[in-house]
Amino acid sequence: MYKSIETLLVEIPTIRPHKMAVATMQTQTLVLVKISTEDGFVGWGEATTIGGLGYGEESPESIKTNIETYFAPLLKSLKAQNIAQTMRALKKNINGNRFAKCAIQTALLDIQAQRLDLPLSEVLGGRLRDSLPVLWVLASGDTEKDIAEGRKMIEAKRHNIFKLKIGSRRVEEDVEHVLAIKQALGSDISIRVDVNRAWSELDAIKGIQLLQNGGVDLIEQPCAIDNIDAMQRLTRRFDLAIMADESLMGPSSAYRLAKTNAASVFAVKVAQSGGLIEGHEVAKIANLAGIDLYGGTMLEGAVGTIASAHLFSTFENLAYGTELFGPLLLTQDILKTPLQYTDFALHLPQGKGLGIELDENKIDQLRRA
Repeated sequence: MYKSIETLLVEIPTIRPHKMAVATMQTQTLVLVKISTEDGFVGWGEATTIGGLGYGEESPESIKTNIETYFAPLLKSLKAQNIAQTMRALKKNINGNRFAKCAIQTALLDIQAQRLDLPLSEVLGGRLRDSLPVLWVLASGDTEKDIAEGRKMIEAKRHNIFKLKIGSRRVEEDVEHVLAIKQALGSDISIRVDVNRAWSELDAIKGIQLLQNGGVDLIEQPCAIDNIDAMQRLTRRFDLAIMADESLMGPSSAYRLAKTNAASVFAVKVAQSGGLIEGHEVAKIANLAGIDLYGGTMLEGAVGTIASAHLFSTFENLAYGTELFGPLLLTQDILKTPLQYTDFALHLPQGKGLGIELDENKIDQLRRA
């Protein structure tokens, strides 16, 4: 059934340093998976991570090695299996590896949607919208540069919602930085912050109170992944939204967070969830618990970004929009026709499968030797 399963590491510089509490990125390594079938279909998936092992348990190198050593032989041994049966076999025989499993699943769903002559969103339940609001992350770490960048994005009608990466400096310095940008960009502009789990609970109480008073709309993952009790207390204590991100690793953790009231918003990331199907399950749990949704990113390139967009387009509740700006952070495009970002939104393609055409010559030029 499967003719070949390839894993490609594609290195692309970013347009500027992207500073986070866990790492500063100047190059992104896209992890692309290409599955070709015996009857002529080609499906693409992506398993891109952030900051090597500084962010999570998988790295570009481990994903490539594990897919080539374990996933590919197992997939080729499976005969006449549908996607559900295939993913069950992968989960039974391979522990963890959520990002790798997500890439494989995305490629298989891309193939299935092409067979049915449908956009991927229709295989995932049916899109409710053809475009998604997309914020921009201001992450240079320099207040004046971030203000200038934000104003440029507003003027170009590309983004009018901004997220700031904080947590690497003292709380007071971070708050001063955020509120200066909020004041400069104006009261109509939504400002959110991502702490990337860098604060203690006491720092979080101090920082969130100051940010709430300054008009910030959302705090993302203020505390450590495992400190669910602190997340619960912060969610109950403050009026602004507390969002779970790194703590959210799929349906099981989504259930635990919802059950303990440890977040008022879920950042759905398909790779963190283990796949598009699992990301859909996370959204269902959130809806049942009355938790708002936000479409997250692992700073993927075009493949992972548009796969996520297909899923997010099926969400009835997408109260906090998305951050599917990954391709815009890169200096090179790997598509023959770039994704369409206009009027503060990403517009979904109408074609079958992922609806994109990759430029394999450009990918070959950018591949890691």
